[in-house]
Amino acid sequence: MNSKTLLYILKRIGLAILTVWIVITITFFVMHAIPGGPFMSEKAITPAAQAALEAKYGLDKPLHQQYFTYLRDALRFDFGPSLKQRGRMVVDIIADGMKTSVKLGLIAAGIAGVVGIVLGAVAALRRNKLVDKVIMVITTAFVSMPSFIMGSLLLVLFTVSLTLLPANGTTWKGLILPIITLSLYPMAYITRLTRSSMLDVLGQDYIRTAKAKGVSSMNIIFGHALKNSLIPVITYFGPMLAYIVTGSLVVEQIFAVPGIGRSFITSITNRDYPMVMGTTIVLAVLIVVMNLISDILYKVVDPRINLE
Repeated sequence: MNSKTLLYILKRIGLAILTVWIVITITFFVMHAIPGGPFMSEKAITPAAQAALEAKYGLDKPLHQQYFTYLRDALRFDFGPSLKQRGRMVVDIIADGMKTSVKLGLIAAGIAGVVGIVLGAVAALRRNKLVDKVIMVITTAFVSMPSFIMGSLLLVLFTVSLTLLPANGTTWKGLILPIITLSLYPMAYITRLTRSSMLDVLGQDYIRTAKAKGVSSMNIIFGHALKNSLIPVITYFGPMLAYIVTGSLVVEQIFAVPGIGRSFITSITNRDYPMVMGTTIVLAVLIVVMNLISDILYKVVDPRINLE
């Protein structure tokens, strides 16, 4: 690793830390600026009981003091106790939810990546043929359709009409529909990215030179064209994986998947401040880390790229 690469990585790590701090700061103050509080929904709670609860969780202190206390604890990965799931720490709830969300996200991302690259390459190699047109029509439909609509359609078809798969995502069979729902949009997007990039690469001079020298078609496709057309896919894949793992909020609600997305939605409706902050930090960290990894992989895929 040369000095330029190391300097670039250090600079990106510094920007990542700054980004996470900005996200934490904005989320903290916006969350506390919303009228109401986490204990307003308690049944017949007296002012004295509410004051006691706020004192117990440190919500009676000045806002700036709460902010600096939270930053100090967050640096130690201590997100505090949940205000609604009494007796449970936020980090434990997030860890339990991430077990399902990560498994769900990795499988969906893997399917989207492999199928998308294969379909994109086939479409590029069969440009303007029937196969290309069919792939483009299908991927356009998947890109245009929101995940909650796709999930609802799959739920109605395979659970209600055909009764092939369960609606609850607590078993391995119940995770099939959420995985398909999460993978369709990124798969379609990767297909279109791969096709567009590969068509551009196939028109380059070095591809024509390789053909003129008698290089086999398989070597040209897999050794040159496909490899060099993956840079836009890598750009998209990192943030996509972070989004699937922690951003599948609606899909996890539709299929009752006990993941981090479902916990995040519940924490918002319950005004569970520590839970909202903890899940937001996890999401922000995943996104910035995936973006950093994607940028570094540019150099691996294409050595001509200079990291500056």
